[in-house]
Amino acid sequence: MAQSAYQPVSDSQVEIARLQSELEMRDQLVQQLSQELFRLVKGNAGFMPSPEVSERHQAEVRALREQLRGVEKQVDFYQAQLEDRDTEVVQLRQTVQELTDRSRMLEQVVQELPNVYRQKFAERMTAVREKVAQIQQENRQLQAELQSVSYRLAVRTRRSQHLDLPSFAQGSLGGISLPSFGNG
Repeated sequence: MAQSAYQPVSDSQVEIARLQSELEMRDQLVQQLSQELFRLVKGNAGFMPSPEVSERHQAEVRALREQLRGVEKQVDFYQAQLEDRDTEVVQLRQTVQELTDRSRMLEQVVQELPNVYRQKFAERMTAVREKVAQIQQENRQLQAELQSVSYRLAVRTRRSQHLDLPSFAQGSLGGISLPSFGNG
C-alpha cells in the first residue's frame, strides 16, 4: 500500500526529468539557431533572408517559446504537487510518531495498573484491619468488664439473700454428669 502512495510521486519525477531534458534540448536548439542566424547575418552583411524564411523561423521560435511556457507550467505544477506530498509525508510521519509514543505510554500504564490496584487495596485493607483489631480489643475489654460486673452482681446477690450455693463435685452430681463449657 505504501508503494502505491509513492508511485505517482516517482511517475511525476520521471515526467519532470523527461520534460526538463526536452526543455534543455529545445534551449540548445534555440541557442544553435540564434548562433547560426548571427553567423549568417554577420558573414553575409549584404544578405537579407527572404521574408518567407524569416517568417518561418519566427513562427518556429514562437512555437518553441509556446512549448517552453507549457513545459515550464507543467514543471511548476509537478513541483507544487511534490511539495504538497512532501508536506503530507512529514505530517503523517509526525502523526505516526505521536501515536507510537502514546501507544507506548498507554501500554506502560496498563502494565502498571495491577500494581497500583494492589497497592490501593492494601492501603484500604490496612485501615480495615486496624479498625477490626480496635473493635476486637474493645470487645475483649467489654467482655472482661461484663464478666467482672456479672461476678460482682452474683456475689452481691448471694450476700444480700444470704444464700449459700451448694458446691458440686467436679463432673458429677449423684451420677449425673454436667456438661463442660470448655473450662476443663
